[in-house]
Parts: sequence; C-alpha cells; structure tokens
Amino acid sequence: MTIQEAMEPVIANIEKVIVGKRDVIELTLVALLCEGHILIEDVPGTGKTTLAKAIARSLGCSFQRIQFTPDLLPSDVTGIYFFNQKTQEFEFRPGPIMSQVVLADEINRATPRTQAALLEAMQERQVTVDLETRPLPRPFLVLATQNPIELEGTFPLPEAQVDRFLMRIKLGYPSEEDENEILLRYEQQDPLETLESVLASGALLDLQQQTCTLKVEKSVREYLVRVTRATREHPAVDLGVSPRGTLALYKTAQALAALRGRDYVIPDDIKHLSPSVLTHRIIIRPQTRLRGRTPEQVITEIVDSVPVPVER
Repeated sequence: MTIQEAMEPVIANIEKVIVGKRDVIELTLVALLCEGHILIEDVPGTGKTTLAKAIARSLGCSFQRIQFTPDLLPSDVTGIYFFNQKTQEFEFRPGPIMSQVVLADEINRATPRTQAALLEAMQERQVTVDLETRPLPRPFLVLATQNPIELEGTFPLPEAQVDRFLMRIKLGYPSEEDENEILLRYEQQDPLETLESVLASGALLDLQQQTCTLKVEKSVREYLVRVTRATREHPAVDLGVSPRGTLALYKTAQALAALRGRDYVIPDDIKHLSPSVLTHRIIIRPQTRLRGRTPEQVITEIVDSVPVPVER
C-alpha cells in the first residue's frame, strides 16, 4: 500500500468534521509524516481544537489539550513525582505532554519557562523530571495555537523557539458554501462524536519511515537550497532561513510528494510548501513592515524570483 492510499481515508475521515480545508488537512498530515509540529495562528472558533481531535481519533491516538495560562507551571505540562502514602514510595504522575496528539492552546499566554518545557519535549521527544528521563509516545504531534488578537498579557515566543515548529498555518474563515455545509452537518449532532479510527498509529510509524526514502533529484534539491539561501540575501529580510529550515522544507517536500502519489519531488511541491515552512523563520526589516509588506508576501516574492529547473 502506498502512502497516498493509506492516508486518503484519513483525509476523508477528517473532512467529515473539518469542511472545505483539505489543504490545511494535507499540511497537518505532512507534518505527521515528518514527525514535526505545527503552530496555528488564527482567531477563536475556526476549528483548531476540532482539527486536533479529528486527527487523534482518525489514527486511534491518545489526545490531551493544555490550556496555557500565566500561572501554568512546567510540571503541569511534564508531570510530577508525588509521595503515595499507601505504598510509601514516590510515584510518577505523567503530565498531558505524555500523549500522542497534544493541543497546546494559546501557547503565548504561558511564561517563557513553561513554554521552554513544552518546546524541549517537542525537540527531544522526551521529558526529564527529577533527573529521570522518560521518552514520549510515538507518533507524537503538537498543535500549538496563538491568537493574533488580544496580545495583552502574552509572552511572544522567541525566534529560536518559533523556528522549532515545522510549519505555521492558518485555517481562516470558511466560504459561504462551506459555512452552510457546516450548519447542515452539525444540525443533529457533532460528527466528531462518531468519528472512528481508519489507520493504526503503528502503521503511521511505517509510513514515516517510507517518506524518508523518496527521491529528490539533484536539480530539485539545488533549487530548494537556492530558495532558502535567497532569504538570507533579500534586501527586505533582516534574518533569513536557518539550515534547520532548509532541512524542514526538504522533508516536507518528500512527504507532500508521497501524499500526492509520487515517489519523487517536483519544484511545485517546494513552491506550495514555502509559505507554511519558511514564513515564520524569517525576520523582515522594520522599514519593510512599515511599508505594509508581510513575511508571507516576501517569501512569495523570493520563491517567484528563483529560477525553476526545467527538464532537458
């Protein structure tokens, strides 16, 4: 069974509850195949929690939601050791991070110390409590959300920590037709309640291994490198994409190609993924921002300026 054949039922299953957002669902599954994590920046009520729950149920994975607040402690995320009076021994009580799909809601409302505890777990795929290291379950996906409005009392993620997210995506508002469809689907009951698993989490681990074997032809690989290097030389950019970003674009291109039924990467894969993978990894100059240009526009301009390899 190909990766496309295995993942198509997952996409169809998630689309039962997430209407008209196939591209977002694809990107989320690309992150899963790459064992990466996603930062979602969007207004409340667009379906961020529903997306996370639908993914977990479709894969039969455990799910936990963490509501980040200023008084949240690192131990509230990772877990604690407590003294059991019955057994007269210290026992470990795992935190919500010890799940396969974790929704970190409004991550920028927690203190930097708590943010760091989550991001360490994301990067190392393990937690350390009282000098004892515990591995996190696999597959492991963190969907962190940020509200682009109401920024009072928030702690913005430093650039070095934002760079650890594989992608930054937005769900956006649905179209008029899709919003009508949402009303019809949710008229009687929440379709999420009856959603069933269509792919075992163990099978997903095998698909993750297959994704790494996809062929990337030399000219396409060189094109990808030229795109990321161009971000470091563009006059509108203060800080360009890091080598971690280059590797992220490479791996996501492999996953997207597999998801679309190919065993090779094409330049269009790189073009399609660049806004989601590279936008949050650059810092544009203040004068660029004052002119009303966004990082998304700058990345689009850079990708369009790099010559695409053609088949001889």
